Amino acid sequence: MRWEQLFADLESQAGEQEAAAEQAEEASRARAEYGRVLLADRLRGALGQQVSLSCRGAGELAGRLVDVGVDWLLLVDGQQREVLVAAGAVNAVAGLGAVTAPASPAGQVARRLDLRRALRGLARDRAAVSCQLEDGSVLSGTVDRVGADFLELAEHPLDQPRRRGAVTAVRAVALPAVVAVRTTLPAVG
Repeated sequence: MRWEQLFADLESQAGEQEAAAEQAEEASRARAEYGRVLLADRLRGALGQQVSLSCRGAGELAGRLVDVGVDWLLLVDGQQREVLVAAGAVNAVAGLGAVTAPASPAGQVARRLDLRRALRGLARDRAAVSCQLEDGSVLSGTVDRVGADFLELAEHPLDQPRRRGAVTAVRAVALPAVVAVRTTLPAVG
């Protein structure tokens, strides 16, 4: 009888150790899987929610997150203006929920929809913008053109349309210096 109890105890201990090892392995797998999650995936899980971005040179930028690109985020702020944020300028994000979007490998089309392409859309629309730079300065005017690694901003008062007489300077701005570009008019739709 004592032998049977001894074997039962040993079997029980082995089962407990096996269950603990499986649990530890499962937790390790979960940590490793989460270790592959990108900030963009976390942000895509928060589409439509209010978020606050702590950005290099611009401080806090807050608004409803409406889109996430390969290297940019799009917010609509409290005045209903669109704010295009360079993802590389984001230091921290508040307001994320529990949802993380599934990882989506950037295909050829998505890779082409980068910050330069978004800025070219602003140039095409001739939208008056405020451009916040990483040194904290703000430039105002209209994006004229976007090159491979810079944009050209025709500086003029935001309450005036871009006309030759209103332009005070044309400035080339290195794209890595751009933190956020905010439209002056409310977002459409």
